[in-house]
Amino acid sequence: MRISVIAVGKKMPDWVQAAVAEYTKRLRHEYSFEVIEIPNSVGAKNSNKDLKTQLEAKAILAKIRPADTVITLEVQGERLTTHAVSKKLARLKTSGDNLKFVIGGADGLHESCLLRADERWSLSDLTMTHSLARIVLVEQLYRADTILRGHPYHRA
Repeated sequence: MRISVIAVGKKMPDWVQAAVAEYTKRLRHEYSFEVIEIPNSVGAKNSNKDLKTQLEAKAILAKIRPADTVITLEVQGERLTTHAVSKKLARLKTSGDNLKFVIGGADGLHESCLLRADERWSLSDLTMTHSLARIVLVEQLYRADTILRGHPYHRA
């Protein structure tokens, strides 16, 4: 199974890259795993939000194949426990589907990305930076996988 995180944003700070790299290394033991960065479309703060998210959506959707399972991360998404994520991961793993997680930019995701999503998840009711969302997502995927494998990393 191939898992991809498609994230809008500039090059992340070193501490973010280090954390994501550590969990990526761990996940690659079980999955083909990658992070795909999509550059912000328009740098100016006063740019048209819809145009900006539309351009980002075009780049995001170009990375998704019709058979891929797509999960967008958004504030209004489904709130899941780690065990629920583990169960969903197990189901997807047995189906053999490729899994694409999508993290939008500062202006969120364009409607075309939301319509393409098979599921919509929320990482937290708390507001967090997109860079922190990357870390939380990758760590939770690793934690969910350790539950499936009976590994002691997850002890709750």
